[in-house]
Amino acid sequence: MVKAMWHDTVIAESNDTVVVENNHYFPLDAVAPGVLTPSTTTSGCPWKGTANYYSVQAGGKTNVDAAWYYAEPKTAAAEIKGRVAFWKGVKVG
Repeated sequence: MVKAMWHDTVIAESNDTVVVENNHYFPLDAVAPGVLTPSTTTSGCPWKGTANYYSVQAGGKTNVDAAWYYAEPKTAAAEIKGRVAFWKGVKVG
């Protein structure tokens, strides 16, 4: 079971993650309710497409833009559609 933790709180866990560029992409339904807040931030990847971000809320704290997803990934990254990955201090393992 792969878990994502922030502030000693499990924010996502799944046996069904997809690893791309050393990042675990969790199914959205594996994320605890109320943890993700949509952000207006975006970034681009030449082979995956446009990434959208969420802020993560746990332990009474907010970690701005600490999760990302590809709503419409390019064909080469189709396996990560409907999934979310974490960074900015979120521990995944």
